[in-house]
Amino acid sequence: MTQNGWPGAHGGGWGGAPQWGGRPPAAPQPGVIPLRPLSLGDIITGSFAAIRGHWKTLAGGALAVLAVVLPVMALVVGIAAASVHDHFDPVFHPPFGEDPASEHVVPLVVAAVVVFVLFMAIGVLGMAVIAALCPAVLKEAVTGRPTTFRTLWRASVRRAPAVAGAMFLSGLIAGSPVFVVLAVWLPLVFSAGSGEDALALMGFLPLLMLAAAPLAVWLGIRFGLAPAVVVMEGAGPVTGLRRSTALVRGDWWRIFGYTIVISMLAGAIAYAIEIPFNLIGTFAMVPSLQGMSDHGTPAAGSIAALVFAVVLLFLGGAAGQVFQIAFSHMASAMLYVDQRIRREGLAEAILADLAVAPAPAAPATAGPAPTAPRSADGAGGA
Repeated sequence: MTQNGWPGAHGGGWGGAPQWGGRPPAAPQPGVIPLRPLSLGDIITGSFAAIRGHWKTLAGGALAVLAVVLPVMALVVGIAAASVHDHFDPVFHPPFGEDPASEHVVPLVVAAVVVFVLFMAIGVLGMAVIAALCPAVLKEAVTGRPTTFRTLWRASVRRAPAVAGAMFLSGLIAGSPVFVVLAVWLPLVFSAGSGEDALALMGFLPLLMLAAAPLAVWLGIRFGLAPAVVVMEGAGPVTGLRRSTALVRGDWWRIFGYTIVISMLAGAIAYAIEIPFNLIGTFAMVPSLQGMSDHGTPAAGSIAALVFAVVLLFLGGAAGQVFQIAFSHMASAMLYVDQRIRREGLAEAILADLAVAPAPAAPATAGPAPTAPRSADGAGGA
């Protein structure tokens, strides 16, 4: 099975959904999930099994992303700081009683906006690699076929731009109700000035957001399977959104409920991962801060303890966020597989594909060497 294809991709080639007469007692299970319509428990346990079975690949991918993203972000900050270095003192230390001049403020604002936009783009691309890696891992985990880190990494990097496009488009469309509310509300507030009308409009914003939130959530669930479609079917971002819409249609409430439970579980586990790092980092930071306040000039030990605490806090936050992202996207890809099993007969397609090209068998255990066939004259065969 190739990395960019899946049996019956785009809804064709394998016929309609199988006629499951209730939950079968023992469905075929070549990989981490049984090949039948999945329950919430199947999706959660299957996601954990896929992560546990391929944790080296997922951890290696996350570390590779951080190894690229963090230096690039540091380079962006360094270039921006060097380009506007001459404007820092006039803005942050202006002469007494004077306001900073606009020729110094504007370059700093422009540099800050550029850095923010670049950070967002770099972060989305980095997250897209992890988001692409999870369905690529799940594709092999469902079939039970062995794979290598290099193969999965190349597949995820190759599909990362399309995944980033799907994530950007789905976020833009899902957030459009909120953007519309802000686009209408902000001009009204600025035109009202600082009177009672402005205060009334300020209190009206939560009501507008409550009206826009259901539509935003509906759109978000509707397009939530797009990253999995892009990776598993080799589709483009727009096609991924369309396929996600088709797969979710009619099952929105079930997918919404599953997504809420999965998100809460991922957040709780991520927080539990961060707790030990935060506790140790906080205990390490308190003595170093006290030493700095008592002696004025910080000692080398205080600086080392502070650096150690900051590193621990960063590692804890990074580990928790990576797990949350990986588990959420793994479960989303599992929902994609479930929908295709229910609607497009993916279970039969996978079994037929495995029957044509079965997975490599495990090496045989050691035993007596087979007897070579004997020729007519009694000599052993070659």
